Amino acid sequence: MSIQQTFFNHRSPLAWWKIVSFLLLLFVVLKGFTSHVPRLAILNETIRNLYFHVPMWFGMTAFLLIAFVHAILYLRKPTALADIRSVEYTNMGLCFGVLGILTGMFWAKATWGTYWTSDPKLNAAAIGMLIYSAYIVLRGSIQDEDQRARISAVFNIFAFPAFVALVYILPRLTDSLHPGNGGNPGFNQYDRDREMNLIFYSSGLGFILLGVWITTLRVRVRILMRK
Repeated sequence: MSIQQTFFNHRSPLAWWKIVSFLLLLFVVLKGFTSHVPRLAILNETIRNLYFHVPMWFGMTAFLLIAFVHAILYLRKPTALADIRSVEYTNMGLCFGVLGILTGMFWAKATWGTYWTSDPKLNAAAIGMLIYSAYIVLRGSIQDEDQRARISAVFNIFAFPAFVALVYILPRLTDSLHPGNGGNPGFNQYDRDREMNLIFYSSGLGFILLGVWITTLRVRVRILMRK
């Protein structure tokens, strides 16, 4: 069975999750800018960025994890579809990571007074994005398809644990301005009410589904280009 048949035969005939993604994000946009938020010192109205900044990191981590899994699947049983999915989910994770950094920079300007600081969390995130940018450059520099896929898969398998250590482990071991890191308290039940939690988790799920939707379209385009 060809790669085209394998992919298109496994497509879900229902697009209900795409509709769910659209409705969730519509709800987030409408309620995110109009609902009541707690009046916290320094944060004030900027706490609404919680609905957009943090879900970007949720999506980034989810997509890089999916890319990591497909890289392992490729090395176990090399298929073009596994390689395509691995690189496209990496691209989407990188896209969400850049959006996470940008939304975080505007939030930092409003609360810390500057777009960028020497904070370990910010620097680690930037290094993580550079690692995956090197992955994209590496793929573009290798002409042979099989060699490119194998080397990319190995790179991805080592890159994801390094990324997790940089973004989620090391910042917690040092002093940090970022909430939830280095002894700095994060948002808790006293900072978010029930309505905020509903919008926040709806945003996380909605953006992840949107990213999956876009990635599946990009995978289909790559498959059609191979025909």
